[in-house]
Amino acid sequence: MAKSLRSKWKRKMRAEKRKKNAPKELARLKQALGLGKKGEDAVMSDVQEIATVVPVEKIKKEADVVMEGDGNDGDKRNKKTLLNEHGQYPVWMNQRQAKKLRTKRVAQKSGRKGKTNKKKGIAW
Repeated sequence: MAKSLRSKWKRKMRAEKRKKNAPKELARLKQALGLGKKGEDAVMSDVQEIATVVPVEKIKKEADVVMEGDGNDGDKRNKKTLLNEHGQYPVWMNQRQAKKLRTKRVAQKSGRKGKTNKKKGIAW
């Protein structure tokens, strides 16, 4: 279940919201640990005991090269094409999206702008 367009959109938007609210949450966590002090005064070692603290540079570097896969740890994907090392699209992607990306990739390879030679079949 849970593969409808609506649920995919909801999951996507929740992930965006988490990204947007992450700095506020960290500031709140620091403030709570500081026991009334400003957020900057809290010691990062205390924060690391409660939450996983990851530097921004590391996250950005990983995002450029690797995307989370379909749940498999170590599943590396190209961010632009969404293909893994075996040339497979993610499980959550529907066939229409995969076909669209494939067409775009082939068109770029051949130097044409979004146009490919599509064979027309009989309509029945």
